Amino acid sequence: MAKKILIVDDESNIRDVCRRYLDREGYITFLAVDGEDAIEKWKTLQPDLIILDLMMPIKTGWEVCEEIREVDDVPIIMLTARGEETDKIMGLTHGADDYVTKPFSPRELVLRVKSIFRLLGRGNIRTSHQETGQNVIKRGNLEVNETTRTVYSNQQPIELTVKEFDMLWLLISHPRQVFSRSQLLEKVWDIDFEGDTSTVTVHMRRLREKIESDPSHPKILQTVWGIGYKFESENE
Repeated sequence: MAKKILIVDDESNIRDVCRRYLDREGYITFLAVDGEDAIEKWKTLQPDLIILDLMMPIKTGWEVCEEIREVDDVPIIMLTARGEETDKIMGLTHGADDYVTKPFSPRELVLRVKSIFRLLGRGNIRTSHQETGQNVIKRGNLEVNETTRTVYSNQQPIELTVKEFDMLWLLISHPRQVFSRSQLLEKVWDIDFEGDTSTVTVHMRRLREKIESDPSHPKILQTVWGIGYKFESENE
């Protein structure tokens, strides 16, 4: 079944270009012209992915993303008008899975959409099932199921976004192995981010807020200063 994509942008030329390129790839596209329209169509259409402009009238992309994230982990690609790091970090902090800076190549956007659906379709990231030979990993109070993409902490379900789950699976399936931020970009995002590792930093902060008992002093997802991150079980 073809995937449904909601394109949200107040500029008609951006909406039209995105729709044209995504339609060519066989996706079913819907359009929204502002933040309120986006919320309404997200509720009624239940898209498989949302392409969301950052700066819009009535409700900003940040506000829309935050409202959606309260109840839904649908993948969101944020469109930012500027390449400033603060814009990227704000978008990711509010729950976006990825971002594209305007002006952008429509082909690049299509590649990023395909990358997200590819990860969802096979239920894991490149390094997981083949290397570990496991579908479910239990470490300490944490249980992660690669097949169903579910996470439990102390037997309570934890809702993660696509990238949050992929990063957690990579780390938990390679306990104590240190991954640099650049390695995490390569393995989890599967596309060239041209050395911008702020994406990893923001996603790690959000992930810690969801699974660490004290995110300010993480015991599971530990920082290896000057290098990157590793997974350590509290009870091992």
